[in-house]
Amino acid sequence: MPDIPNKPVLLTGASGALGGVLARDLSAAGWTLRLTDIVPFPDPVPAGASFTRADLNDGVAILRLAEGCGTILHFGGVSCERPFEEVLGANIRGLYHIYEAARREGARVVFASSNHSIGFHERADKLDADCAFLPDGYYGLSKAYGELMGRMYWYKHGVESIFIRIGSCFPAPVNVRMLSTWLSYDDLTRLCVRATLAARVGCGVIWGASANQRSFWGEDARAALGWAPEDSADSFAGQLAGAVSSDPVAERYQGGDYPAMEYSRKDGPPEKLL
Repeated sequence: MPDIPNKPVLLTGASGALGGVLARDLSAAGWTLRLTDIVPFPDPVPAGASFTRADLNDGVAILRLAEGCGTILHFGGVSCERPFEEVLGANIRGLYHIYEAARREGARVVFASSNHSIGFHERADKLDADCAFLPDGYYGLSKAYGELMGRMYWYKHGVESIFIRIGSCFPAPVNVRMLSTWLSYDDLTRLCVRATLAARVGCGVIWGASANQRSFWGEDARAALGWAPEDSADSFAGQLAGAVSSDPVAERYQGGDYPAMEYSRKDGPPEKLL
């Protein structure tokens, strides 16, 4: 059983797939959790946790939920590609409310960023955490913005942040791309535990992927947490051979289907950034 934080932990997006995993696993480990989401919690609230239905656009509600918390696990907001106006509220304004709450409470933020913040990098590229942002849609753009907001709050206010650029977090990989991007639920939980309990993390990026030999991603800040993934997509390689799409844009870029959504270039891929 991992150590238990000495302050409550606020978990946003608790009713979503990943929020539900964290709510279950962390409450089972004895953590005191404050769960919140804009929709009802789908299961019985775990022992040691409380649930409050709230909108990330409601800054007062977020401030109240964060009172006395030492860490905010921010998994709330729009979780896939949507029109800009749908992304704007929860993912932009809502993130501001999270960071204002963290500043007031002296709390650490563990932000569920995404590989879609860098999704227009080509699959042949091996990326370190300091690579250029190349978002592949409005959702990915909001995640890049979120990391930049966290950096501003670190430099300006000393708010610590860990940005987890989540690859593909599902029970198992389902296509060839996920042999590179898959993050197991157990590796996600262990990562959030270390991001919460590490004595000092500053402000850094972690590639949210298991120990996949085909990974697109390299160096990051995981040494500061004492975390390393224990699972791997490699054992699925045989059964997923040939599980690719017919879209050349989706198969070219690390973001998969997202770069291909509403793609309208007529002159082929652009030159790489200088």
